Amino acid sequence: MVTIKLWYSPGACSLAPHVMLHEIAAPFEAVETTVSTGANLTEAFSRINPKQRVPVLALDGEVITELPAIATAISGLSPERHLMGRTPLDQARVYEWMNWLSGTLHAQGFGCLWRPARFSNDEQAFDGIRTKGRQTISDCFALIEAKLRDPFAVGNAFTAVDPFLLVFYRWGAAIGLAMSTCYPRYSAFALALSERASVQSALAAESATR
Repeated sequence: MVTIKLWYSPGACSLAPHVMLHEIAAPFEAVETTVSTGANLTEAFSRINPKQRVPVLALDGEVITELPAIATAISGLSPERHLMGRTPLDQARVYEWMNWLSGTLHAQGFGCLWRPARFSNDEQAFDGIRTKGRQTISDCFALIEAKLRDPFAVGNAFTAVDPFLLVFYRWGAAIGLAMSTCYPRYSAFALALSERASVQSALAAESATR
């Protein structure tokens, strides 16, 4: 049996692989790692992941970083569940979603909003960067709203994309966006997904550490 260890921060994007591990019902060790805006992670964690980011997954001691790679590794632990898509086209769609969510909505949207220092050393530029981040978030949420049609994002089945989308929905609510009013499809999707046992288990585990 593979030894599984997940480093996460409550409410961070690491919620997505946390949900996936509960989805496949695999025994794993979850290690909470505090992430604060503008602050580095602990020295011990930095030795595990010099990028100083969560999530981090270790399989038999082999460390994997970056959410699309981690999702792929978790899917490989339970291939019959097809968490990265059932058909070749579905698999392409999963990676299409994951790369866009990681590279655009997360990095350029919420990254600019919450961590403008990543984009400029000039503090006077921070307000403009934050404004640009909010615009990127709004643009991405509008596209998500337009793309969601079924109970799940890809192939009418649960995939890694779904808990990743849930992360951003929760972040949207956290920054004060009127999610239910502005994004009714996205809100219905998030509400239905929140009733899934794996999501409830991950959220309960993360809430218990606060």
